[in-house]
Amino acid sequence: MDNKPAWTESGAILNQLMEIARISALAEMASGIAHELNQPLGAIATFAQAGERMLNRPDPLLGQALDVFRHINHEALGAGDGIRRIRRIFEHERAAHEVCRMADLVGELRPVLDMLATRVNGRLQVEIGTAPELPGLRLDRLKIQHVLFALVQNAFDAASVRADQVPEVRIEISGDRYAIETSVIDSGEGVPAEIQGQLFRPFFTTKLRGTGLGLASSRAIIEAHEGTIGFEVRKQGGSRFWFRLPVTAA
Repeated sequence: MDNKPAWTESGAILNQLMEIARISALAEMASGIAHELNQPLGAIATFAQAGERMLNRPDPLLGQALDVFRHINHEALGAGDGIRRIRRIFEHERAAHEVCRMADLVGELRPVLDMLATRVNGRLQVEIGTAPELPGLRLDRLKIQHVLFALVQNAFDAASVRADQVPEVRIEISGDRYAIETSVIDSGEGVPAEIQGQLFRPFFTTKLRGTGLGLASSRAIIEAHEGTIGFEVRKQGGSRFWFRLPVTAA
């Protein structure tokens, strides 16, 4: 699975690195992000075992197994590419931007996001505003997909805390001619007030094996794209993490 954090504009790079340097050396940052990328490889192995079980059934689930193995192969290769890209990030390599639609980025990443849902026996829904048709954005495809992956992964982790319901995550894409907003909404218990101010700080994590880099790198990516990122605790339960990218960047 790909999980690829990065920065683009040199000013944003320097600002983020100055903040991170107060906590740890850049080498540690690179190592931590690489570790974050390597974790999905363990999930890939788990899904491979699941695929094998599908084939070993008295009535093999051939179609489902083939889909699983295709996605595993593709994402395993992509994870290696992601690690190489991260190394280049810290050499201040400028990323190439292209015009993309958020709906297309979500669609490309959907098989991986569905795997996250399967891992916790959860459900993933995607809702895309179409009236009027949402414009494209000039962005780095892989970096924005990293943000999506990180937010959805966190959302399923949060939703899985509640044992009284099926973990549910919903992605909503909306916008107008000025900006496109992407929201990731979970059915969890919300973000405790005492940690809300720390969520986007590098190396802050509430997970036993977390690196604390997913949200920090996501913020850096979105701000480097001249966008904004934030969250809110929903009155009806759960949280909504969102990021907004300006159409003027297209």
